[in-house]
Amino acid sequence: MTPRAGRMSLHFVGALICALVLGRLAAAQSQPAVQSNDFPCDVRTPERVVAVGDIHGAYDRFVAILRAANLIDSRNRWIGKKAVLIQTGDVLDRGADSRKALDLIRKLERDAQGDGGRVIPLLGNHEVARLVDDWRYVSPGELDAFKTPDSNDLRDRAITILGAEAEKQAKAAGKPWDADEYRQKFIKEIPLGYLEMRQAFGPMGDYGKWVRARPAVARVNGIVYLHGGISAEVAPLGCEGIDLAVRKDLASVPAPPEQIAKLLSISETGPLWYRGLANDAEDALAPTLEMTLTQMKARAIVVGHTVVASHRITPRLGGRIIQIDTGMVGGDFYAGGVASALELQGDKATAIYVDHREPLEVPALAAGAPAASR
Repeated sequence: MTPRAGRMSLHFVGALICALVLGRLAAAQSQPAVQSNDFPCDVRTPERVVAVGDIHGAYDRFVAILRAANLIDSRNRWIGKKAVLIQTGDVLDRGADSRKALDLIRKLERDAQGDGGRVIPLLGNHEVARLVDDWRYVSPGELDAFKTPDSNDLRDRAITILGAEAEKQAKAAGKPWDADEYRQKFIKEIPLGYLEMRQAFGPMGDYGKWVRARPAVARVNGIVYLHGGISAEVAPLGCEGIDLAVRKDLASVPAPPEQIAKLLSISETGPLWYRGLANDAEDALAPTLEMTLTQMKARAIVVGHTVVASHRITPRLGGRIIQIDTGMVGGDFYAGGVASALELQGDKATAIYVDHREPLEVPALAAGAPAASR
């Protein structure tokens, strides 16, 4: 079974499971008012800032690069002191160990705060995909991570409850009903761990609540960080406006497909999907980039999402754009991909890899970092 093959049934089953089997309502819960000062859009620090791009379940490589950046020790404890770590989304999908990576980020988020540092996890398009039931890239290992000794019993309960409903609908429509065929199809399309994962990422689930509270954009020392990119259509919203719009999107899901298609967080020109800053020719980008930076109150933009062909952190247009997705998950997904981190401090930029560091020429940082801290 692949998530793609089970897409339609998963969407239907998931909604009913939460209400009938797991005893949870998947309907959107009332959300507290969100203020613009909830978002990391004016963070200033004289300390070093480290940004890590797409993880995609590559937990071991993620750990290795955090150690290379001197942010965690051999027991995965925060040693970054007052440093700021920004992770630009796409922790989920493809690789097997996304749950472990999420758990580590959440732990470091708490631990860094106690030492005067900060961890800022941002949303990627794959986090939103999980919330809107797009399971095309979920790996078997990710599902396995949510299996429990009760998974078979839970699925049997789901088959009993949903099978009774399906039988009722079939008889009402005058169609034949085969309980054994229904059971076999259900088992084929709904793997063990799916129900638990869906609950965990639902509006009331532990991971679901945490993901829905993540910002899409951060601005630290005048540098904007996000997953996809800032398009000309989105730039006028500014950092706070983008974060607010995406937060409202996430409060509305799960939702019917026709509503999901209208969300900014799903749009190809939205902040989680836009690839223009990475893919468009520099001479085509240059005329509009200055306006984009002005509207975002930024001097540079750091993006993940689009894997750099060289698998090296790559500045563009004098460092006004910096690409940091170097294909960490590697393997069959991105052959030659490596773990990496971008370190910024003052006007110095460094690309960190597991076995070495490389200074980067980034003229856009020449103004230096603001002296105030927050």
